[in-house]
Amino acid sequence: MENISSHFVLDGFSELGALRPVLFIPFAVLFLVSLSANSLLLYVIISQRSLHTPMCILIAGMACADLSHPVFIVPHMLLNFLFDWKGISRIGCLAQMQFIHFFAAFQSTFLLWMALDRYFAICTPLFYHQHMTLSGFLKFVIPLVVRNTVMVTLLVSLAGTLSFCKNVMNHCFCEHMAMVELACGSTTINNQLGLLAIFFIPVFDFVVIALSYVVIFCSMLRSGTSSVRALHTCITHIVVITVSLTVALTAFLSYRIRNRLSAASRVFFSTMYLLFPSCFNPIIYGIRTSEIRQHIMKTLTRCHS
Repeated sequence: MENISSHFVLDGFSELGALRPVLFIPFAVLFLVSLSANSLLLYVIISQRSLHTPMCILIAGMACADLSHPVFIVPHMLLNFLFDWKGISRIGCLAQMQFIHFFAAFQSTFLLWMALDRYFAICTPLFYHQHMTLSGFLKFVIPLVVRNTVMVTLLVSLAGTLSFCKNVMNHCFCEHMAMVELACGSTTINNQLGLLAIFFIPVFDFVVIALSYVVIFCSMLRSGTSSVRALHTCITHIVVITVSLTVALTAFLSYRIRNRLSAASRVFFSTMYLLFPSCFNPIIYGIRTSEIRQHIMKTLTRCHS
């Protein structure tokens, strides 16, 4: 008899029954929007030397992270919806989980780095270039990269040691809590580590981001030199942060506190936590960052002609 732990069945949105294949259309649209928007943003930033500034490089890094989410989850989802290809091996599931959660962790981390860039630019402008040199900024990059890598690897490795009594996962991709719920024995350590990861990655990042912007706005009010450009940039980041935080908290808490959300609703919020920012972020940065917007318009005009 085949070991039930050797493979999983991804059965998200099963409540929709015969309507489930219709989901192919909206998720295919989201996939194409994310792929094209992030690719265009990356191309413009890489090809234009004038955009090789610390902030634009961070935006390009976020675009890489945003691009990875649909690439790792959507193709299998589309095959699942259209052809009912639901199976995935245990190793494949753990690998997908590692990549998804690793790049998802960097959504808040890139926002933190952007907040630091704005803090140095507005609060310590005379030392901005000193802080934002490669060697100067690496001291903020390396610890957070190590933190994300260690926490996600621990999370996935611990999930991989579990024994499973069921193999039908009510999800469209291998999400940590959806997989842990299928385990036979105690999952207390997995749940506690999951909460710890939430505290040390997105919660910590958003607290630092909030404190950074409080200091930034206090500095603007004290100096009386709140330039329109500085405020415009900060508001752009705050819009992205607010959307990311709202979607992330909804997705996390739907699995960890008692609520009346249906299984399909939990799967929807968990999926949107990854896919919505990957579509929203490149559009908001492309529209609200004037230098990037100008080069995007020139690129599109050149392609059209």
